[in-house]
Amino acid sequence: MSDVLLADFDHRTVNCDGVEINTRTAGDGPPVLLLHGYPQTHMIWHHVAPRLATTHTVVLTDLRGYGDSDKPPSDSEHAPYAKRAMARDQLLVMRELGFERFAVVGHDRGGRVAHRLALDHPQAVSALAVLDIVPTRYAFQHADADFGRGYFHWFFLAAGNGIPEHLIGQDPEFWIRTRMAARHQGGTPFSEEAQTEYVRCFSDPAAIHASCEDYRAAATIDLVHDEEDAAAGRRVTAPLLALWGARSFVGRHYDVAQVWREYADAVAGQALPCDHYVPEEAPTQTVRHLRQFLSEHGA
Repeated sequence: MSDVLLADFDHRTVNCDGVEINTRTAGDGPPVLLLHGYPQTHMIWHHVAPRLATTHTVVLTDLRGYGDSDKPPSDSEHAPYAKRAMARDQLLVMRELGFERFAVVGHDRGGRVAHRLALDHPQAVSALAVLDIVPTRYAFQHADADFGRGYFHWFFLAAGNGIPEHLIGQDPEFWIRTRMAARHQGGTPFSEEAQTEYVRCFSDPAAIHASCEDYRAAATIDLVHDEEDAAAGRRVTAPLLALWGARSFVGRHYDVAQVWREYADAVAGQALPCDHYVPEEAPTQTVRHLRQFLSEHGA
């Protein structure tokens, strides 16, 4: 694990019912948990986290299956990689650190874990920020040809019979770097140190398989849980901030804040001048909006 970009953050491993979650912490003040997306690790926050740590206790983790966290075996229902299981890991991390209530910020896959965390454990989440996503259920319900082209990886990674694992495993560096380059238009350039760290982690076949299981769960068991929530009328009750890239597929394809209002009670939203990788491409704007949002809600 590289210590170049987050050298001032303490490192520990937290055991979450047998799943070891790679964790970093820094700062003092109200707790905020930052969750990364695909194909990153907690290093995606290397611009944002140190700035937030001047006012908050910042917790960074690698989601199960990613980075240096454990990659537990899956099953036929992909339940070990359901967002419910991944969210519970994060709840247990925060409890181990002494935080019963905290804010959560999630980008990409981390946003989906954060969404599930706010639904399953509303008493724990004081505020929720989701970066460059709409809810999984909404995305699948409104999938069209543009979605298929822009988000082809959702279907590729969810394919069975080890197909994506085999193909990505032939050249993981090519896959990581080309996927990121394809979704970056302007803004702050990617850090070479961060990209090298992403490639290191995705060079592990277990990480490739686990991340595919994450996407398989999203297309199956996660949708079951989402439909159960919809039928029961469960919504996010914590205040929610949606940030998205003005040049991203999400920003061009959806009325993002309005979509989230179908799933949450109190929603604010803002487009930022970037593509998909909001924390890396527009870190200054991201920090400004997060600070304002957290301050407004005492988080």
